[in-house]
Amino acid sequence: MVKTVNFSDITSMVGQETGVSEWVRIDQARINQFAEATGDHQWIHVDTSRAAKELPGGKTIAHGYLTLSLIPMLSAQIMRIDGVSRGINYGSNKVRFTNMVPVDSRVRARQKLISAEPKAGGLQLTNEVTIEIEGMEKPACIAETISVVFP
Repeated sequence: MVKTVNFSDITSMVGQETGVSEWVRIDQARINQFAEATGDHQWIHVDTSRAAKELPGGKTIAHGYLTLSLIPMLSAQIMRIDGVSRGINYGSNKVRFTNMVPVDSRVRARQKLISAEPKAGGLQLTNEVTIEIEGMEKPACIAETISVVFP
């Protein structure tokens, strides 16, 4: 369920977990579409026959950048800020791919607001986003993302 907060209340949430998204399945069609969009056709992602023989678990794995690219969609399921006219992706301070995402796994985002600082008439928000894999202790990705939101 999406948490709605007021723009003026964001700074009071620094240091807190803001929520957890819904689970999303990473199927082969999504992996193949990402490979087409990016030109990254490495066999570990798209060759199901070879993966069955050569990869641990016998399955293809999602691209790390596919996992990272899900953050905007998953974050939108976590929190909505009332009183915002627009927001922009400002980048990342740190991204680590800590585990492989096997095809047909489900992933979700867990988000923590680590800073909210004034910037260019808005607020620069830095979040720690952990992409969890259902049934696995070790997450797929931990990213420190930055966005700027404007009233």
